[in-house]
Amino acid sequence: MLVLILVAVVFLILYLYGTRTFKYWERKQVKHDKPVPFFGNNTRNYFMQQSICQIAVEMYWKYPTEKVVGFYRASSPELVIRDPEIAKQILTTDFGNFYPRGLNMNRHGTEPLLRNTFFADGDLWRLLRQRITPAFTSGKLKAMFPLIVERAERLQAWALNAASDGKEIDARDLMARYTTDFIGACGFGLDSDSLKEENSAFRKLGATIFKMGPKDIFFVFLKELFPNIFKNLKVMTRVEKGIYQLVNEVLLQRNYEPSGRNDFIDLLLECKKKGTIVCESLEKTKPDGTPDIATLVMNDDLIAAQVFVFFAAGFETSSSATSFTLHELAHHPDIQNKVQEEIDRVLKKHDNKLSYDAIKEMHYLEWTFKEAMRIFPSLGFLIRKCAKKYTFKDLDLTIDEGVRVIIPIQAMQNDSKYFDNPNEFRPERFDPNNFNVDNKYVYLPFGVGPRACIGERLGLMQSLAGLAAVLSRFTVRPAPSTLRHPIVNPTSGVVQTIKGGLPLLFRERKPRG
Repeated sequence: MLVLILVAVVFLILYLYGTRTFKYWERKQVKHDKPVPFFGNNTRNYFMQQSICQIAVEMYWKYPTEKVVGFYRASSPELVIRDPEIAKQILTTDFGNFYPRGLNMNRHGTEPLLRNTFFADGDLWRLLRQRITPAFTSGKLKAMFPLIVERAERLQAWALNAASDGKEIDARDLMARYTTDFIGACGFGLDSDSLKEENSAFRKLGATIFKMGPKDIFFVFLKELFPNIFKNLKVMTRVEKGIYQLVNEVLLQRNYEPSGRNDFIDLLLECKKKGTIVCESLEKTKPDGTPDIATLVMNDDLIAAQVFVFFAAGFETSSSATSFTLHELAHHPDIQNKVQEEIDRVLKKHDNKLSYDAIKEMHYLEWTFKEAMRIFPSLGFLIRKCAKKYTFKDLDLTIDEGVRVIIPIQAMQNDSKYFDNPNEFRPERFDPNNFNVDNKYVYLPFGVGPRACIGERLGLMQSLAGLAAVLSRFTVRPAPSTLRHPIVNPTSGVVQTIKGGLPLLFRERKPRG
């Protein structure tokens, strides 16, 4: 009997703990779905039935007249943003109130790979961003381009061989291998031929980063439900060994000194040589109210963390965006023909060779790529955490420090309120003469503001080069197993992945005329 009483008491305590915040949005008169004890509104995500992005999109469409919608991730209240003006306030105007992403619950080093420019918050983020931004200047991007061209040519050769027997090719896998080789060359000075090596270790490492299993999801659930108890629980152990091994090998080859290759590892070694990084603190103030000074010394752990995010961000986002562009072009042969005409014309002007300047002239190709990212952005939502109590004046709504806000950009980018006939694939939307500047805070595949994607231009350049390489030699068509509307992997995290790949037929093109 005593045991039953103890069990009942423990269950009651857990129940009260797991539902303690569930009046938060009701008290603030914010519309929301009724939360489930322990899981909040996130049950289907925890049970691997829907991705974070899919749930955010669903909440967006469920309350069409609201500017914001309440949500509970486990017992943590979050706010889904449905209005571009409010998104603007969060991302730019009042950035000082929303500088954290709030994705890393292990801020004190127990999850070392997350101490990077994407996952870090506060002073660590600002210090890293300040030192690493020079890696992505126009001059450095132009210097990298010959490496991109070499990988693009390998992509053409591999696709020619693979397409010769007429079988379908998984565009998602093809572009992931190209992207992996590009990252190896531009990031680490490695000649990893993932296109030829079916079981390339480098390719496997990239795939592992985004392979979330039941154990990983369970650990995330525990961290979100009991953040103080499980704050040191690690979820990135599956890739730590591979990343550290990769970094240590490259650093040893270079004797911990810049090699002159001007790749990402060189930049990080130069950061280390420059000594202490200094900036005004976002988090601490002096007694007189002015910002305190924050400092950081780049060490090998921080180098590994930046390598991890360079690998992860470049690998998944670019391969997803380029393969989905090919998928859409396969279903729109008239648009594909216009893209190919432009590629042929520009390449003829540049001695039929891909180059930095040639890619910069392929405007219609760029519009096409941007239109594909409008329909299916690799990052389907943006996330920020309230750093201090904040009032949305137009809504007369105050949220507390620690509340995260979700901006479901996939839903906004496919809303007829902002893009007419949003289901229509129409690259001309991104002609500067047509693009509605009011949509600056609607179309956000790379984010915007101080925390916008640091590698946007590099990702765009590498993606367009890969697409130009493929489309200059091939026409893509739907394969027998192609789904018109691909299925999103419900275990997708920050970056969306497609279930089952994107199979297409690659037909070698005959010279025009």
